[in-house]
Amino acid sequence: MQPHARFKRTSTVFDPKGTAPLPVSRSKIDLFTECPRCFYLDLRLGVKRPSLPGFTLNLAVDHLLKKEFDVYRKNRSAHPLMKKHGVAAIPFEHADLEKWRTNFTGIRVLHAPTNLTVFGAVDDIWVNKKGELHVVDYKATSKKETPSLEGRWGEQYKRQVEVYQWLLRQKGFTVSNTAYFVYVNGRKNEKALDGKLEFDVDLIAHEGDASWVEKRLFDIKQTLESGDIPSAGELCEHCPYRDNAGKMFRKHLEESPKKKSAKGQKGLF
Repeated sequence: MQPHARFKRTSTVFDPKGTAPLPVSRSKIDLFTECPRCFYLDLRLGVKRPSLPGFTLNLAVDHLLKKEFDVYRKNRSAHPLMKKHGVAAIPFEHADLEKWRTNFTGIRVLHAPTNLTVFGAVDDIWVNKKGELHVVDYKATSKKETPSLEGRWGEQYKRQVEVYQWLLRQKGFTVSNTAYFVYVNGRKNEKALDGKLEFDVDLIAHEGDASWVEKRLFDIKQTLESGDIPSAGELCEHCPYRDNAGKMFRKHLEESPKKKSAKGQKGLF
């Protein structure tokens, strides 16, 4: 393992003079919503935020839930969770479902007015008796209180499924405003682990409103075309860190008696 990981620039950046569509993922749309400055640094200047470690347990839960619901998809029957919560639907079958559920491919739509290719990987899709599609997202956590869609993370989750609703409608599907979150909550009150983690599984409905997506895409395109770096988001933790780190580095070098030969300091600014 390298002692210091080397930074890699974003491979796909916006070229104001280019004509090729720019890929913009669902997560990048949310990044723009959270912090336009971080978004601009990423997709216009090629400077990404530091990456986070993979949530491997969450990925395992997602994988197993997909396998479980695929059994009922194959049988064209309702999952017991649907019956428990009175959801008159079954898992949706489609030739492209696996592609739609795969990261970096997902559901892809070219938004012609902005020349942005919008995409996102959905966890699951259900279909009701009217033929309407329900976007479904899997969430895993472990906390004492009952999971909900309140707070900052909840707002992000709502935007997530609303982008998927928008994408499916652009594909010509009839999509219900009602999306579902299959929320699994790891139990902490068991006597011991005993080689397995027990979960409580709940279903949370959300009445989505994807009307904001179209305007957000135009805002993104306008920001990318601008030569001005936008303001930081109010809740962004990265921008204040970058600003303060830069100030302290400059102050340190100015006060250092060896600032004229600051060996090893190259690349700080």
